[in-house]
Amino acid sequence: MSDKLIINPQPLTPFKPAADRAGKGLHKQDQAFGKALEDALQKRSDIKFSAHALERLRQRDFNLREEELGKIGDAVERARKKGVNSSLVLYGDLALVASIRNKTIITAVDTKAMKDHVFTGIDGAVIIE
Repeated sequence: MSDKLIINPQPLTPFKPAADRAGKGLHKQDQAFGKALEDALQKRSDIKFSAHALERLRQRDFNLREEELGKIGDAVERARKKGVNSSLVLYGDLALVASIRNKTIITAVDTKAMKDHVFTGIDGAVIIE
């Protein structure tokens, strides 16, 4: 596994958080790209990404390929089968907090930001290899 995960084999241009795309003077092109990115992530996996998680992935220059999205989706499903409500999903240099009931990734943190970080509000953890 490489140091970075890739959402799309094509390079991504930065996008604005969902709250910023709600029409606060952004160009229609920026709004369209952000919507297209969110739609692509939703189509590739049963899991959803909150605007906060998408922004964290973008800020940390993490991208996820379809295969990796599938592994994360599988981890969420395994946690659901064990009765977990909210889980920490560890995948390489990436830690994701997921709402299992909603199948939604709430936030994303890389190993640099994990030092001395405390994850709260979770009742399970899944480690993906």
